[in-house]
Amino acid sequence: MHTMCSTKLPTLFLNTAKRTPYTLISLQEMANNTESSRPNSPPVTELEVINMIRHEPDTSRSLAYFNSVASTKIFNHTPLTYQAMIKKLCRSFELDMVQYLLQQMRLEKVACREEIMITLIEAYSQTGSVMQALKTFYRANELGCNCTVRVYNHLFDALLKENRFSMISPLYSDMKRDGMEPNVYTYNILIKALCKNNRVEAARKLLEEMPKKGALPDEVSFTTVISSLCGFGRISEAKDMLVNLPPQVSCYNALIHGLCESFRMKEAYEMLDEMSERGLQPNVITYTTMIGSCCKVGDLAMACAILGQMLVRGLCPNAHTYTSLIKGFMEKRQVNDALRMWDWMAHERCTPNVIVYNVLIHGLCSNGILEKAMSVLSGMKNDGICPNVRTYSILIDGFSKIGDVYGAKNVWQMMSHNGCKPNVITYTCMVDAFCKSNLFDEAYDLMMTMKMDHNCQPNTVTYNALIKGLCENRQPGRAIRLLAEMRRCGYVPNTRTYNILLDGLFKEREHRQAFELFNEMLNAKTEIDTVTYNTVIHGLCVLGFVQDALILVGKMIINGLRPDPLTFHPIIHSYCKDNDVVMASRILGAMGAQDVIAYTMLISGLCGVNRLDCATVYLLKMWHEGIFPNYATWSALIRAVSMNFGRLGSAQLFEDLFDEFG
Repeated sequence: MHTMCSTKLPTLFLNTAKRTPYTLISLQEMANNTESSRPNSPPVTELEVINMIRHEPDTSRSLAYFNSVASTKIFNHTPLTYQAMIKKLCRSFELDMVQYLLQQMRLEKVACREEIMITLIEAYSQTGSVMQALKTFYRANELGCNCTVRVYNHLFDALLKENRFSMISPLYSDMKRDGMEPNVYTYNILIKALCKNNRVEAARKLLEEMPKKGALPDEVSFTTVISSLCGFGRISEAKDMLVNLPPQVSCYNALIHGLCESFRMKEAYEMLDEMSERGLQPNVITYTTMIGSCCKVGDLAMACAILGQMLVRGLCPNAHTYTSLIKGFMEKRQVNDALRMWDWMAHERCTPNVIVYNVLIHGLCSNGILEKAMSVLSGMKNDGICPNVRTYSILIDGFSKIGDVYGAKNVWQMMSHNGCKPNVITYTCMVDAFCKSNLFDEAYDLMMTMKMDHNCQPNTVTYNALIKGLCENRQPGRAIRLLAEMRRCGYVPNTRTYNILLDGLFKEREHRQAFELFNEMLNAKTEIDTVTYNTVIHGLCVLGFVQDALILVGKMIINGLRPDPLTFHPIIHSYCKDNDVVMASRILGAMGAQDVIAYTMLISGLCGVNRLDCATVYLLKMWHEGIFPNYATWSALIRAVSMNFGRLGSAQLFEDLFDEFG
């Protein structure tokens, strides 16, 4: 066997400038060579072992080397070599192996360094296993680790990320009991925890306590409290607090963000002036926050004006700025402006991230420009940015909305080819795409595939997509059977599920089954919304049970729901059909907000009973209320006039009406 002196290891493997590829020789082989080297060979040094572990890209090979080198008689692992190996395992989230190494350290009486404990806490935090981090922390003494305030701070932070507020306070007491004074970082975590737990007053008291304990509050301390006050709608208090603080851009940014979230844009602009008065210059975050808020309310002209002001001050927009503007233009269907903003972003060499790409692709899909969206996807790959599951879901949903199931399947195949696993949203979009093309068997088979994927089970929304597709294809019976299967599998139907089924059953005149389903909703205490009531009211009116429909309107109001025009349309139509125009006019008057459809129904009803004088009055009334007659309104009047007065009379009457309406 080829032998290699251990003194040669750094030359062959550790020189980072001219390192031999690891594929040429395994670390296991190197360890074996070390073990079989001559007795008088110099021992492997701590630095060599650490560098070998750090530079090997394969964690399993690093661990093999780590274990092998310890089996020799020329090296004993140290706290630093353990630390290097544990850090590597933590980066790969091999946390069970880390626990094994900690036990090995304890047996070998190798002290666990503070850095190891911090690394492990962070790793557990990233995997959402903060309780395991806490258990390891409580073994610190057993492992020979002297925890300082730094370890406590990382543990506080991990608990905060998982909203374990109740555990922070006793841990803080333990820290004080052990004679450790909190530093600014500790206080900032505690302030954030209090604010997230809706205890802003306690956080403000902590701010006052900090200087007495020798820890002066910093920008993070003040910004956290101001953000929280704004988040709870206490903007006036945040303003008062800001006036008494040293001028800090981050604090103003927090207040401006709060004002923008409340759409108090005028006050946000005033804050810009106040910043200048106090010698502060707004930064990219300031302007981006305001631009984003303007885009949300659709004021793109103001957003562009703020962008111009930002550029005049010599500030370069970042990816967040461009994202807000592109999204704003797309939502206003100003696609060309959005694409120009995208081109400008490239011209300014602002590197787009996957979020910007997703916003652009979503905008193109929403506007039905799927070919361009696919072109952007190709450009994304060329720029070295990997599409994520959201990217593919957006595209599948886009193809689904235009009924292009082949386009959706193509994107699905691309996603699989690129090793991106679908999530429940992706599956649901694909189910919807199949339903839009009436491929219900394929949609059902895909749901069965989901059930076999333990990491991605179908949910109520997935079932709703298939139920809706069946109902729209006039198959409510099959949809009802799917509802039964849904329940058997443990999925709870929601209000939308029932609304889809009720609509489908009424349209197919399956009235008995529809009312049974409605009673089932009442018995199950499922939330009943305006859509549910409107659907059932329409069904009752179709059957001629208009009195029952009115009773249901009353129940709707008693339950705190406000009827909308769609509630009253079928009732007005029913009364007009029965020539009871007096009752129809009363219902129209009872509507909170009349619309052209309700007026047209009543006018048509009045024309049907030869009440043209009243029909003309309602025509003038709707005009004076700013509701403009549509084609159906005029058609009803023309038919009535033609039948009653002949063509000449009709012409004269409508000449007068057109003069009145301008």
